[in-house]
Amino acid sequence: MEIPKALTIAGSDSSGGAGIQADLKTFSALGVYGMTAITAITAQNTLEVRELYELPAGLVKAQIEAAVEDIGVDAAKTGMLYSKPIIKAAAEASRKYGFPLIVDPVITAKSGARLLKLEAFEALKDSLIPLAALVTPNREEAEALSSMKISSLEDAEKAAKKISAETGVEAVLVKGGHLEGGESVDILLFKGSLRRFSSPRVKAESLHGLGCSLSAAITAWIAKGEPLPEAVAKAKEFITATIRFGLPIGKGCGPVNPMAWMEIPAERYRVLSELSQALALLEGEGEVFARLIPEVQMNLVYSLPKIYAKTPSDVAGVPGRIVKVKGRVKASAPPAFGASQHLARAVLKIMEYASELRSALNLKYDRRLVEAAEALGFKVSHYDRREEPEEVKQVEGATISWGIGKAVERLGQPPDLVYHLGEVGKEPMINLFGRTPVEVVEKALKLALKAGLKKA
Repeated sequence: MEIPKALTIAGSDSSGGAGIQADLKTFSALGVYGMTAITAITAQNTLEVRELYELPAGLVKAQIEAAVEDIGVDAAKTGMLYSKPIIKAAAEASRKYGFPLIVDPVITAKSGARLLKLEAFEALKDSLIPLAALVTPNREEAEALSSMKISSLEDAEKAAKKISAETGVEAVLVKGGHLEGGESVDILLFKGSLRRFSSPRVKAESLHGLGCSLSAAITAWIAKGEPLPEAVAKAKEFITATIRFGLPIGKGCGPVNPMAWMEIPAERYRVLSELSQALALLEGEGEVFARLIPEVQMNLVYSLPKIYAKTPSDVAGVPGRIVKVKGRVKASAPPAFGASQHLARAVLKIMEYASELRSALNLKYDRRLVEAAEALGFKVSHYDRREEPEEVKQVEGATISWGIGKAVERLGQPPDLVYHLGEVGKEPMINLFGRTPVEVVEKALKLALKAGLKKA
């Protein structure tokens, strides 16, 4: 099996959000073996770059040579290069070994700290960029390279053409993240033709390492054999996910999340697998749950972890719900994401207070179950639908979130069980919460036993 291999020539970010750390996470997430040639060591976090130590150019060159001559490099990228000697070392290696090179022309950090010496800018433009398969400037970097102001997509296209004409680089990707508009549009000039890559603009505060991760993703896809335009398109999809699921850590600009690309599919598989196990347990006690099923039927839901759970489509449940058949309960279909709305909203709301409470089951209201919960030491709360504000009633699906919020407020902490007594046209209901669906089913069985609805 041929393993794709990629090299990053860049600085080290001690906070792990940008630089070689972000590049290696991206390589791993995309199934590429990553190697590094470190150009500088920085002491930085989400707020600032505190210190910077430039490594000798000879050592940078030796790192590149060691990687190429033993393991091999299918594609490489540059990030923070900082000085003329390091730029020269990277250029010499590119000419010597001939690997496809993606140049991310890093000039400043997200915090504003200078990551390229003033006197090194011309060397970057004249010595390294002409050797690149692609250069990936953001708006400010493109303005510096093209010596023109960029205020629109048309300006970005002109800048891309100017950069290509003045440096000889065949491909230029002007990133549109810093431009205004509801869409984030990147401009690719490739072999004389312009192409736009659009995605919905994600409102996010965790953007540290964005440029590093995008250029690393392009490098990874090229290392895997994708043509450059396809590599850019796939990297655009990848980076949108890293922004959407950015990590809210640190006191400043948190990092994007390259690992979301592989973690979400893994978590979706795990959620469906654990939900299937819980449904098997529930159906195995079908006669008991037939006594607990409400008029509107029953559902059992399980959410992705909080960082990946944004809407009911990120919560799995039973399509068509769990129904009563010949005195027992039966899931009407295998679990699927987006199968529940009401109960999914209940879980999403309670996760705002306790992120570990990712699963829920709805039961018919029975005072004996509430008393059993209290006797077992469960945290119990309720809400009164008659108190629901009119403006909440007017919003589809808002009642559940409002009610769970009121129940948490009433108890002062996230409850295990929330009930309401209904109102005209609305059935009384119990929602039972837990960390996993198996735990929730087991809680329900304990309640049924304690309430005398299940034989010991």
